[in-house]
Formats: sequence, C-alpha cells, structure tokens
Amino acid sequence: MLCAPTSAGAQEPAGLPTSRTDLNPKDLARVIAITRPTSDFSKPEQFELMQGGAGTSRKDVNRDSFSQSSANITFEEEGTFKLGNAIFRKNWVSSPSSTQASDGLGPLFNERACQNCHLKDGRGRPPEGDGGTTSMFLRLARQASTAEEKALLADHKVLNFPDPVYGSQLQELAVPGLRGEGRMRVEYQEQKVTLGDGTVVSLRKPVYSVEGLAYGPLDARTTLSPRMTPPMIGLGLVEQIAPTDILARADPEDRDGDGISGRPNIVRDGMTGELTLGRFGWKAQTPSIREQSADAFAGNIGISTPEVPRHWGDCTEAQKDCLVIPNGVQERLGPVEAPPPVMDLVTFYSQNLAVPARRDLDKPEVLAGKKLFYDMGCTSCHTPKFVTRRGTPNKAQAFQLIWPYSDFLLHDMGEGLADGQQVGEATGNDWRTPPLWGIGLTETVNGNAFFLHDGRARNLTEAVLWHGGEARKARDRFAAAKAVDRDALIRFLESL
Repeated sequence: MLCAPTSAGAQEPAGLPTSRTDLNPKDLARVIAITRPTSDFSKPEQFELMQGGAGTSRKDVNRDSFSQSSANITFEEEGTFKLGNAIFRKNWVSSPSSTQASDGLGPLFNERACQNCHLKDGRGRPPEGDGGTTSMFLRLARQASTAEEKALLADHKVLNFPDPVYGSQLQELAVPGLRGEGRMRVEYQEQKVTLGDGTVVSLRKPVYSVEGLAYGPLDARTTLSPRMTPPMIGLGLVEQIAPTDILARADPEDRDGDGISGRPNIVRDGMTGELTLGRFGWKAQTPSIREQSADAFAGNIGISTPEVPRHWGDCTEAQKDCLVIPNGVQERLGPVEAPPPVMDLVTFYSQNLAVPARRDLDKPEVLAGKKLFYDMGCTSCHTPKFVTRRGTPNKAQAFQLIWPYSDFLLHDMGEGLADGQQVGEATGNDWRTPPLWGIGLTETVNGNAFFLHDGRARNLTEAVLWHGGEARKARDRFAAAKAVDRDALIRFLESL
C-alpha cells in the first residue's frame, strides 16, 4: 500500500487533489514523520492517548462517553452543540399537529428521532426477541438493467436503483391511517470454527427476509442489505482528512502485491454536483456529514431538508395513499420541514461529538496486542493515524493528529460478508473500513458488543473471524495464533 501523504493513488479522478496544498514543506515533513507507522512497541507513541486530537474527551468513562462535545470548541460553540443535541433527540410528529415546528414525520418511517437509532450516539443493534429493529434497517436496491440505467451509474448520477414499490429502504412504521411496509426477519445459522490451538468459536450467519409486506411483493431483482447504525464520534475529524491522504492509500490494482486493493468510492456531491470522495456510510457512499444527515432525515424519519426536499420521505409513486398524507411544511419556516437552521445545528452537533481518550495504552498486554495488530497485517486497511487539513471551516478540527484506525477505502471482504448490493463504485462484496476508535467502549455505552454492518458478531473475536477477501490473510494469522496472543490483540482493540 502507498503510505506517503503526497503519493498519488492509481486512477485518481480528475478534479480531486493529488497533494497537500494546505501544508508548507516544513509542515508536510512533520506530517509524514508523525504518521509513519511505528516500529517501537515498547511504549505508547507520542500523543497516542489523545486519539481524537485536541478535541479528545478526557471525561470519566460511562454510558455518555460518546456524547461529549469536542474539548477544544469555544464556550459559544458549546451552546450550539447543545442546541444541536436537542434537535438530535427531538421526536418528530405526524402532520397536522399543534407543535408545528416538529411536524412532518413520515408518512413512512423507521424512527421518530435521530437519537432513537444512534443510541447514546453509539452503535445500533440487530433485532433481538421483541427488541424491534429501531437501530438497524434494510436497504433495498437493485443493479442497473438497461443501457440508460448503466449510463446513470457510470456518470455517478445515481448510486443504485430502489425497489419500484418500497423505495430505497424498508420502512416498518407509519403515521396513523397508513400501514408500515413490512418487517425485517432475521434467522441465524450457527457455524463452528476451529482455531489453530483447538479452540472452537461459533459464528452466526444471518439470513434476511421481509414478512408482512403491505404493498405487494418486492421486485424480484431487489436485494436486501442490513445496515446497523454506526457510532457518531469523530465524524468532524474524518470529514477534514485531506482527500489526497486517503487516495494515497488506494491500490486498486494491487501494484505492491500485498493482496490489499483499497479503492475510493467516488460519488457526486448532492449539493455541488461535483465528483468527490465518499467517506461516510458502510460503503463510503456519502461525501459529507450534512448530506449524510439529510439522507437520514428523509430515509429514516421522513423529514424534508433543503438538501433532500422530499416531504414524503421514501414514499414512491406506487404508494398513492402515502403521497396524499399531509406534510409538515410551514410557510413561515420555509419550503421544507427541517429548514437550514435545523440542518446547521444537527450538522454541527454531528461534527463535534468527541472521541474518548485511550485507556490502558501503556499496559504490557496492550502493547503486545498492538504489535500483533501490526504484524498480522491489520494496519494494511486499518490505517492508524492521519493529520487533518489546516484550512478547516472550524479550527477545532484543523491540523489535528488523529488515530481512527481506518483508511476509509472500499475493500472486498469476501463472500461471507457480501450483501450483493452495489452502491456507487462499491460492489456487493465491498465495505468501507470502519474506524476503530471507541470500539472498546461499545458495551459500556450501548450495553452490548454487536459488530460489523449487521451486528452478526457478538464480540470482537467473532468480528475478526468474519473477515474474508482481502482481509483473509490477517484473519488466518489471528486464527492460527496462540490464545495468549489473540487475547492480547483483543485487549489492544478494547483500549481504543
């Protein structure tokens, strides 16, 4: 893999930067030096404790560990953050209602508030028993089937094509007078895996279907892709990683022969129309936090925004009863249900949820696990550190050394994790490398330890063992390791 921040990845799209123009030669040399992979595992690296840069939260570890504001924002910005938090937690209601500023729910929806999916600003969970599917839903999509559709994909004008009746995701809930679309059903098949030392681990393979479809059958070509909500921490820092630093790690042709072929998902910015780098979402399909928030408002809650002005959310033309339900647009507030001030606050909140500080990073077992993480090849995709751009809209994110442990590229993760669903340039086998910071606090914050895009892994060991495709070699090294080494690697992950 290419590592120098100024190196150009293969086949870089026109218009995207190929060098760090925000840095002078002295700063560039500093960045290259500080982000160079370590070879000394006898002690923590400099600044490693503060994995979210100067904005890292040093507050006590508890259920609110993912809900703290960036430590380096101003007093005035702290007020903006709290207002954004209030909107993030607000329950929207169906129209018409007496609380006009909260009108517009649905008509079809998955939840009434952002916080109800992003539980404690953390990770969601798969449906368990009667727990429902609040923080996990099914994406519905099919591949292009005509020359015209293929041209739209090639020109990045669409990411894929929704189901003609049910739209781009399954909406299980609906406002009074309308039926929800159906309900996700998941069944697990246990698979035994024997590790090198004889330890037997049981992995659960999920099989997805939809029951109680209210508007007829799904299109025969529609694929189901479960998506569990990811943690919200550090998003503003990820947004300010220089595109060239991500593109420099792309190696789509595997020119260095290491078996890792990370690729960017180049997408069209929904606000500017320009081609840009996707970096958010399970398949890196979204270029910015604001666009990700607008998509979630429309798809999950059914709220229109200036960026996605769909007053009826994911309702399709085939769902005529849905399209006659009153929407929540208030003329005095503007032409959408969530006007620009609402989007400004939610975006700021999402950009400034702090990354918690590392824990136990100087413990011998953690240091040993870190060395194994490097030696097994995990850092080929889980890039430890970056330095953000200098010219950021908010100086709190400017020129920060951060430790997300992700390259934010797409990787073929093998048939075991494949969903068969194309999203832009991401194939049905591709997933974006998820950041690992905060992963060790998952159970503290969310009361569970479900991992991967659909929560099939019930702990970190299972998550590693599901790695296939480009990550197969690293997975096999983990499986062949001694129990004490596997435990050390997990302890390292738990310290993040």
